[in-house]
Amino acid sequence: MNESPFLKLGLIEPLQKRLKEKKYNYPTPIQEKTISKLLEGNDLLGIAQTGSGKTAAFSLPILQHLSSKLSNNKLTKKIINEKLKEEKSKPIPHALVIAPTRELALQIGESFESYGRYLPLSHTVIYGGIRQHYQVAALTRGVDIIVATPGRLLDLIQQGYVNLKKISHLVLDEGDLMLDMGFIKDIEKILAKLPYKKQTMLFSATMPKEVLKLAKNVLNNPVRVDVTPQKIILEKIKQYVYLIDSGNKMNLLFDLLKNKKMRHTIIFRKTKRGANHLGRKLVISGFRAETIHGDKTQVARQKALRQFQKGRARILVATDVAARGIDFTEVSHVINYELPNIPENYIHRIGRTARAGSEGVAYSFCDVSEKSF
Repeated sequence: MNESPFLKLGLIEPLQKRLKEKKYNYPTPIQEKTISKLLEGNDLLGIAQTGSGKTAAFSLPILQHLSSKLSNNKLTKKIINEKLKEEKSKPIPHALVIAPTRELALQIGESFESYGRYLPLSHTVIYGGIRQHYQVAALTRGVDIIVATPGRLLDLIQQGYVNLKKISHLVLDEGDLMLDMGFIKDIEKILAKLPYKKQTMLFSATMPKEVLKLAKNVLNNPVRVDVTPQKIILEKIKQYVYLIDSGNKMNLLFDLLKNKKMRHTIIFRKTKRGANHLGRKLVISGFRAETIHGDKTQVARQKALRQFQKGRARILVATDVAARGIDFTEVSHVINYELPNIPENYIHRIGRTARAGSEGVAYSFCDVSEKSF
């Protein structure tokens, strides 16, 4: 039997078994550079985009650290089960992951569920846009890991449903997007509730001054890992740009969509209104399309994502709020209906394709007003 490359990073057998089942044969660059450092207990500042494998990079060490607390007690299986039963009655989590969007939080939660299949650990995902009843019920039963968006988490903290006194692991994911969305005040209030002694991980796709300031305030002598998006995705994506008048973009789009190879296509628009307009046009024209943006309810957003993921919708029209929250390995094409004016946003958009080792295609429409971009 060949030795798993993940064994060299120090991961325990239950985690290796699950990775083998998921056909994760080799760690990604971010995983290779961070997992062993995190297992050693270091704080970490990671510069990496979604799609680089960073969720596994931080969730695997967290699962291993939390599970080791049980094995180190040298208790019998019966006593461990009794201890777990006793602990589960107390809503005192040990790990907290904060993500900026509901979609990203849910996907991180799914990762903990999947990677931790053979470990006696529980988690819950907290986010707004739905009733809090089920989230409160999970917290009351007790969980080891909380994945949350800032607003709903702070709300439940203030209501007294969340106890953060035992947090030993903290992850701030997509730090730049978190700050762009105006969550800094909520983050500061949450940080004030946490123990001083903990392992903290901050991940961000870009590193503006605001993120560096946050890193300086929350990290203690961190290891810095920089995996640039160009190294991860650009080699696997064929990129094309169409210089075209804005009035002809719709006709060009319809011509492109006649290509049956465009099985799972995400079309990015700058505004919610523009996304709604294009989504309606596509449906009226006979295309199976869904639309997702920040004004959609959580139920509507999740339904749209499910329809797209299962192939019931061939096209997903999205705004940038979804650029870092969509993690489907089968996205074949990305279309920038308008060019973003920030290079990093372009990277995040086209990074929805060419995931998990596959290849992808990105088309960008550029009119006269967008040439400078």
